[in-house]
Amino acid sequence: MDLIQITPTVWQLPFPVGHVHVVRLPDGYALIDTGVPGSAPAILAALGQLGGRPQDVRQIVLTHSHVDHMGSAADLVAATGAEVLAGVLDAPYIRGTEPEPEPVFTASERVLHEQVMAGFADADVPPLKHVAVDRELRDGDTLDGWAETVRVLHVPGHTPGGIALHLASSSVLFTGDIVATAEGRAILGPFNVDRDEAVASFQRLAALDVETVCVPHGEPLRGGAGEVLRAAAPEGDWV
Repeated sequence: MDLIQITPTVWQLPFPVGHVHVVRLPDGYALIDTGVPGSAPAILAALGQLGGRPQDVRQIVLTHSHVDHMGSAADLVAATGAEVLAGVLDAPYIRGTEPEPEPVFTASERVLHEQVMAGFADADVPPLKHVAVDRELRDGDTLDGWAETVRVLHVPGHTPGGIALHLASSSVLFTGDIVATAEGRAILGPFNVDRDEAVASFQRLAALDVETVCVPHGEPLRGGAGEVLRAAAPEGDWV
C-alpha cells in the first residue's frame, strides 16, 4: 500500500477499513491507530518507506477500542517496544479486562455493519489480541515527545472513551471515528454507542480552527477543513 503524505510530518496508510496515520517525531515516529489484526507487516513496511525502523516507533496512540483501530497494536508493540496511549474510558476494553459496549445501530448502519463483518470474514482477519495501555489519556492532556503541543480531546459517543488529537500550531486534527468523509463532505462516523453524544462530539470538533483533518475512514480534508466540518449536518447522517 502506498503512503499518502498529508503534511510534511503526517502520512496516511490507507486500508480497506481503518486507515493508519504515521507521524514523524523529533526522534522517531508515532502511529495513530493500527488497523485490523494482521496489519502490522504492512504498517512496518510503510515505516520502512520513510526510512524508519521498528525501534523508531515511540508511541502508538489508539483513538478508541474498536478492532479496526487497536487490532494490530499487540503485534506492533512486540515489534517496536512502543508505548501505547488511549483514552481512559476505553482502556479496559483495549486491555480486555471489560467487555466492549455494543453500538446502537440505525437501520442503514446495520446494513453497513453486516457488509463490514462479511468483508472481515472473507479476508480471514486473524483473532484480536488485547494489549496493555501504558498511559491513559484524559481531556486536556498533552502528549510528550512531539514537535509541537498535541492536545487530547475526549470525544465520547462512538465509544465511551474515544479521543481526538488537536495540533494547534500546524492546524491539524485527528478525529478518530467521530468524523468520516465521503465525496469531500464530513459526516458522522457510524456505529456509535450513543448517537447524541457522538453528534455533540462532532460539533465540538467542528468548532476548532483547523486546516487539515485526518480521518480513519475516507479521504483527509486539506485546506479549510474546519469550514467543511461546520458545514456538515451530523444529526441527519445514517438515519
